[in-house]
Amino acid sequence: MPRITVTEYVSLDGVFDEPGEWSLPFWTDEAAKWKYDELFASDAMLLGRRTYEGFAAAWPTMKDEQGFADRMNGMPKYVISSTLTDPSWTNTTVIAADAIEELPVENLLVAGSAQLVGDLFKRGLVDELRLLVHPIVLGSGNQLFQDGLPTTTLVLEDEQTFTSGVLALTYRRPAA
Repeated sequence: MPRITVTEYVSLDGVFDEPGEWSLPFWTDEAAKWKYDELFASDAMLLGRRTYEGFAAAWPTMKDEQGFADRMNGMPKYVISSTLTDPSWTNTTVIAADAIEELPVENLLVAGSAQLVGDLFKRGLVDELRLLVHPIVLGSGNQLFQDGLPTTTLVLEDEQTFTSGVLALTYRRPAA
């Protein structure tokens, strides 16, 4: 079974949606390195349909000298969807939610995809949760975690504070 890491941008009040609208003022070289290291440590991405559609609309046109965009565009991507039938983004495969545990990869990275993240937490499949907590209160927006999730205790594995005030927190599932 793949090791599943969930990575999210969140505000202090737990809003995670549309980070491109509020996180950019806090972007630093430290954050770029953190995201770069995270992406290059992953074998594939696992996405919900809505996040996939946003990424597929944006990433194919992006370029950068560090190779981040090339990695995003070239790596395998798995999308959980019952409605997406013809994915256009390179190296994308649509799968059913019950096929996650059978994927032929070692390290899966999940970004955005709140509904998928909730399902993964309900099924006890999240091995690591990585949060970039931004020093901003948005006051409204979609929360990362919805009501109905089981109580889940995680262990703080690493923490960094970036010069912008962003906290990079890495939690892992406790050893059984």
